[in-house]
Amino acid sequence: MAVVSRPIKHSRRATLLRGARQVLASWWLSVLAYVLLLVLGYLLLTPAFTWGQRQLDDIRYGFPRTNHFTAFVGHNEDNGDPTQFIALNLNGQISILELPGGDTTQVRALEGPYLVGADGPYAVPHLAIQDVNGDGATDLLLQLRQEVIVYINEDGHFRLITPFERSQLSSPESWAFDE
Repeated sequence: MAVVSRPIKHSRRATLLRGARQVLASWWLSVLAYVLLLVLGYLLLTPAFTWGQRQLDDIRYGFPRTNHFTAFVGHNEDNGDPTQFIALNLNGQISILELPGGDTTQVRALEGPYLVGADGPYAVPHLAIQDVNGDGATDLLLQLRQEVIVYINEDGHFRLITPFERSQLSSPESWAFDE
């Protein structure tokens, strides 16, 4: 018996299915390529942006991170000079220096929190004043990362707020910080 070859006729349906499979496969490859590109971009750009932000903070706040604030808070300001505040982040330990009425002979140090984490020495302390407890004396607010620490102005000095006092206050979202 002789073997005779003849072309196999493909049905139109088989041809359409084969074309649909190719389109579907190329679509999935495109989606996979875009996802991989996004992940790779995120992994490469995040450290670059973090490095850039640290460089900007080095220029703006120095290292160790230091921030300065001037306000009238009623402490030895009889001569008309405002009180100077200097917030320092020394290796993750926050300290606030208060110069009442700008008098350097009466410097007071307010102890702040210790910062935990690898970025602790790089966190920038921001200061603001606001009467948060409604007693008529402006209180000192320290913002670190997303947390606000309140120092109550009482008897010519600042002290940390107690947990009970904090529960009686308005929400921290209403406390404004200007950059």
